[in-house]
Amino acid sequence: MAQESPKNSAAEIPVTSNGQLEDSHEHSFNRDLKRSLPVGLGLAETKITSHGFDSTKEGVVEAGPFPGSSASPKSSVISPSSAAASRLAGQGCDLIIPTGGRAQQKSGPVVLADEVKNPAMEKLELVRKWSLNTYKCTRQIISEKLGRGSRTVDLELEAQIDILRDNKKKYENILKLAQTLSTQLFQMVHTQRQLGDAFADLSLKSLELHEEFGYNAETQKLLAKNGETLLGAINFFIASVNTLVNKTIEDTLLTVKQYESARIEYDAYRTDLEELNLGPRDANTLPKIEQSQQLFQVHKEKYDKMRNDVSIKLKFLEENKVKVLHNQLVLFHNAIAAYFAGNQKQLEQTLKQFHIKLKTPGADAPSWLEEQ
Repeated sequence: MAQESPKNSAAEIPVTSNGQLEDSHEHSFNRDLKRSLPVGLGLAETKITSHGFDSTKEGVVEAGPFPGSSASPKSSVISPSSAAASRLAGQGCDLIIPTGGRAQQKSGPVVLADEVKNPAMEKLELVRKWSLNTYKCTRQIISEKLGRGSRTVDLELEAQIDILRDNKKKYENILKLAQTLSTQLFQMVHTQRQLGDAFADLSLKSLELHEEFGYNAETQKLLAKNGETLLGAINFFIASVNTLVNKTIEDTLLTVKQYESARIEYDAYRTDLEELNLGPRDANTLPKIEQSQQLFQVHKEKYDKMRNDVSIKLKFLEENKVKVLHNQLVLFHNAIAAYFAGNQKQLEQTLKQFHIKLKTPGADAPSWLEEQ
């Protein structure tokens, strides 16, 4: 055979009987492989295909006896030696080989993801802190009730809180009585209106007592009208006092409860710090003392903040309470006095003074079309 078709150098790699490269040809294989690659082309972009035989598989080199040999050709897969494998591994550290595809080179730096926190462990830690805080506060409350523990007391602030709670009970009693008066007055006005209608009906049917029934009908209707005016003033008084008691004062008392909880926590951690300071100081107790000092400082700042908030709210509440009750008490007095004096004009003038609009009887009732 004078002329033979040129063969790829990779197809002429001698292979041993077990499919491994001979060590003597390993260096020449790497040199020929590097020379055959163009400049800038990575190892991940190459593929080895045997052209010496009719095989179409990529990445497999089929090797057999040289031409003229009588032995039947036998195919085998090249398995690089450990030294070649280590070098290839060093070059291909950035290779990403998808399943069934060509090797692709990953560009850019490698970013390591942060360690994902376990939500269960975070919840467990929160439960542990809450349990420890609850235990210390409960122990502090029991110690105070048994007279064994000490508590922090702000005498001036505690006196203002006691007065506020006592006033709230009294305002609630006034509110309850005013609501009872409003209910009874509404029933009386309703009865007077019905009585006036009955007198007016009898004045039309009884000719002998026409004038007498007529006078009484007009009187009852006038009383019902004045009663409705007084009822509007009383309801306005009830609404204003209810807002003061159940919203404004209640909001302040809610802040007072938060202040008392902060005071209990402050005393609980203060007691723990005092107990640790009375004990021995060594390598085991010093970290505990430092941690207890930090927790004590945190709860002390919280306690001071809540005490300041309560003082400010009590001051604003007192100013608002005086203003609101002054106007409502003047309204209540003038309306009651004008009603029982029979001064209709004065009663109406009182409602105009406080911008009170009366509801027309039956205005809230649906029409007969809406009822259908």
